[in-house]
Amino acid sequence: MFLTRLMSSVVLVVLALVTILSGGYLLAAVLFFLAVVAFGELMNACKLTGGSIEEARDGNLTAGRGLSVRLGGRIFCGLEIIGYAGITAYYLLMVFTDERIYLFLALITILVAFMFLYVFTFPRYRAEQIMCAFFCVAYAPVMLSFIYLVRCLPYGAYTVWMIFISSWICDTCAYAVGILFGKHKLAPVLSPKKSVEGAVGGIAGSALVGALYAYFLVEKVVTEQEVTWVFVLISAAGAVISQVGDLAASAIKRNHEIKDYGKLIPGHGGVMDRFDSVIFTAPMIYLLTLLLIRV
Repeated sequence: MFLTRLMSSVVLVVLALVTILSGGYLLAAVLFFLAVVAFGELMNACKLTGGSIEEARDGNLTAGRGLSVRLGGRIFCGLEIIGYAGITAYYLLMVFTDERIYLFLALITILVAFMFLYVFTFPRYRAEQIMCAFFCVAYAPVMLSFIYLVRCLPYGAYTVWMIFISSWICDTCAYAVGILFGKHKLAPVLSPKKSVEGAVGGIAGSALVGALYAYFLVEKVVTEQEVTWVFVLISAAGAVISQVGDLAASAIKRNHEIKDYGKLIPGHGGVMDRFDSVIFTAPMIYLLTLLLIRV
């Protein structure tokens, strides 16, 4: 298992390097793929998918009634159709328009579409199903899009790496410090293995790597200001948020009594299992970059 996780991690790092350095359409396409998979994983965890044709014949479907589409051996219910269509429209607008207000409007339109489905198929769906489906769109697909938005900012080719420093470096450092020094439980009910010492170590490790990255690489490029201290602040704040994202994804799994969201990434699980902290960190890095880095 350890070797499988290690090999998968190496492949993920290589893919991240290639796609993020390339940027543009390649990055957008990869993020769109991850967004679609993550949406499917969340919908499946929340039991909001249409299910298989066999299940429909047996009368076992709960969300797959009313508006639905059969594709292959699967039935896609109305919630899934609106979700996938909305995510597609959102990413197309993100790539082909410069006005970011359209992304906000796209998100509102997706919510309105869910409400149309709710009203005109009533009482086939419950209010909590509609709200949960919209959450599945906003949580992973929309928040992942901020990786692309950060990459599009001035100096984005450099600042985008703060997302991964604040999440993956934090995760590694928190694990190492927790193993060596962890005594006080951070969230004993939700994640008994995580410690306060590990959390602090993760934040400190991210801040240190962020400082080294900025000092040796970014300072030579960003001439308008000294950015080392800015990157320390961004990476530390991002590390705090990333740990919340990790715990949030774990809480959803516990609520729905599942071990992993999926099986896409050997040794890690699904997209939500591997990118849980990145999902939370990306919007924070976007905001802090706009606020703290002069362009």
